[in-house]
Amino acid sequence: MNNPFEQADGAYLVLMNEEEQYSLWPAFAAVPGGWSAVLGPETRQTCLDYIHRHWTDLRPRSLRQASADAVHGARR
Repeated sequence: MNNPFEQADGAYLVLMNEEEQYSLWPAFAAVPGGWSAVLGPETRQTCLDYIHRHWTDLRPRSLRQASADAVHGARR
């Protein structure tokens, strides 16, 4: 059995959730709740390149915001 997430010639989507986290997703599979397609269907490599360019901070959005709030609060 082949892993659908590792098929070099497969069609994929890039998904993003409300926390601005990304996922590579096989195009044939239903998009899970809480996720939205932001790219695709495309090749696996195109999707991986997109994720690499756009997901530069792996922290969830809520943690990035809390960190920014703490820094701005400390400056006051």
